Amino acid sequence: MDIVKLQGTDRKLYEFVCPLVMNPAILRQNNNYPFKTGPRYVWYIAAGGEQVIGFIPVRKTTTGNYVIDNYYVKGDDGVVLNKLLVEVIKEEARRADLWAIVHKRHVKQFLQNGFRIHIEWKNYNKMRYYWEERAICTD
Repeated sequence: MDIVKLQGTDRKLYEFVCPLVMNPAILRQNNNYPFKTGPRYVWYIAAGGEQVIGFIPVRKTTTGNYVIDNYYVKGDDGVVLNKLLVEVIKEEARRADLWAIVHKRHVKQFLQNGFRIHIEWKNYNKMRYYWEERAICTD
């Protein structure tokens, strides 16, 4: 599995994700909420061979923080989600606060990757990444 990083307005992005984000079954999996992109987005796309098996768009807010929202992982595959999260954390979390709007079914995996619950809603949790607690002590 490879992770491809693309800017939110890159033409290649549309080739990768258009068949997925327009698919009614995938939209239902996202509680019928549309996927968004634009110049403030960076997309992390997991590809297995010629097939997209997941993606996480990350939006930079006007306050300079980063937000994960409206992501997709084929079959809720935990391996794919973890690999995507590792890439996002590696690239984005040290620049500013990293927040995520997380489906209830994925909360455990986000917790295992250093996120903590900030707000609990009916279908989602708002979570924040705490990188300082994940540092490895070498003493």
